[in-house]
Parts: sequence; C-alpha cells; structure tokens
Amino acid sequence: MSELEQLVERFYLAFAVRDAGAMATCYHQDVHFRDEVFDLKGAEASGMWRMLCANGKDLRIQHSNIRTEEDVVRAHWEAHYTFSATGRRVHNIIEATFRFQEGRIIEHIDQFNFYSWSKQALGTPGLLLGWTPFLKSKVQSQAAAKLRAFHAKKM
Repeated sequence: MSELEQLVERFYLAFAVRDAGAMATCYHQDVHFRDEVFDLKGAEASGMWRMLCANGKDLRIQHSNIRTEEDVVRAHWEAHYTFSATGRRVHNIIEATFRFQEGRIIEHIDQFNFYSWSKQALGTPGLLLGWTPFLKSKVQSQAAAKLRAFHAKKM
C-alpha cells in the first residue's frame, strides 16, 4: 500500500471506531468534502464527521478496495445505520475519491445513489419523490441545519 492509500485506510479505520479526531488528522486544513447531501470546506468537513460519529449510535461501516488510479485514491465503503429522523434502517453504498496536498486529504468526494438512499431512509416519500431535485434540496437544507445546530451545541 502506498503512503496515500495508508492514509485513506487510517481514515476509515478511525471512522469504523467513530474516532472523529483521528479522522480529522487525515484531512488538510483546507479540505473540501462533498457528497449528495453536503458540500463542506475546512473545519466544517471534520465537524460533519464529528456529528455523524457522535450521533451514529448503531453506525457500522466497512471499507474495501483502496487503490490508486492516476492522481487519485479511490475506495469503496458501506454504511449501515438507523436514520434518526425516521428510525428506518439504511445500507448506503458509497464510492469515494481522494486528492491530496502536503500528505493530507485536500479533496474527498463520496458518491452514492441518492434515490436508493432516500427510499431506505424516508420510506414512501423517498420512493415517490427521491428522484426529484425538490426532495434532494430539502434533505440538503435539513442536514445543513442539523450540522449548524450540532456545532452551536458544541461551542
């Protein structure tokens, strides 16, 4: 495994034990994280992982297939958890891409099927509306508000 692949491995091993502090040490201070729900920079990205680790009481993750492809490192990971807003079980399948600067992760992009996620997390509303920009936008704004509230509570 290359040094950068080992860094990604450390990130996921820390995530598996919900150690957000150790995850944050893998990130560059100017990191940019984005997925289907969040688009965060710098400390906001580490804060999101702190929130997910703190609130994910039954969160279980598995990672695999960490590999270098050209100038990026890619990884596959899966999350199993209960979505707190509905109490519904979710199995989310994610493909991650990482870029690096100064030996740390500067860009982290997670891609997953939002429609599949919304059907699991939201039930009927996700089934009926999960493919629409309206529902995606609503989920994004609710997640952003939850993250702001989490940060305000921690201050």
